[in-house]
Amino acid sequence: MFLTIPTLMTWTRIVAIPLIVGIFYLDISPTNKNLIATAMFVVFAATDWLDGYLARKLNQMSSFGAFLDPVADKFLVCASLLVLVDLQRADVFVALIIIGREIAISALREWMAMIGATKSVAVHMVGKLKTTVQMIAIPFLLYHGTLFGRVDTQLWGTWLIWLSAVLTVWSMVYYLQKAIPEIRARAK
Repeated sequence: MFLTIPTLMTWTRIVAIPLIVGIFYLDISPTNKNLIATAMFVVFAATDWLDGYLARKLNQMSSFGAFLDPVADKFLVCASLLVLVDLQRADVFVALIIIGREIAISALREWMAMIGATKSVAVHMVGKLKTTVQMIAIPFLLYHGTLFGRVDTQLWGTWLIWLSAVLTVWSMVYYLQKAIPEIRARAK
């Protein structure tokens, strides 16, 4: 099912990437750039939950949607991290950890699918927690200001993105530990 409502919502996350990046090239005030990019990220990130909910509710789940959904999430997060590194709001080391993990685990999942062992690397709670922390940290870093006169979003975003990097490593170790028995069995 290529053009269902949930799949179209997933596509919007991919289409959002050049829009969010492009905001920072507009001739508007930095405050407005930050606000618009943050709002767009939050709206498009929310479609991740909504498209899954609608796919189940409308009985429109598909293997294509199951493939595209995590790809869209990874693209959105990775593009946003690159923007934040370029703006010097996130450390390049954090971006390398997060992006490197996404590539490594995607490759691992693809290989495990080829050998029929996808359950070994099924999504786990630590991976979901990592994603949640990322989805909170990134808008804080995009906003780059003070919320409600009290919350320093750069400070909180920095702490959260580093926590996300720790969770990223933890989840990668978890998935690799689950896959090692299969890897050993295939290496013989």
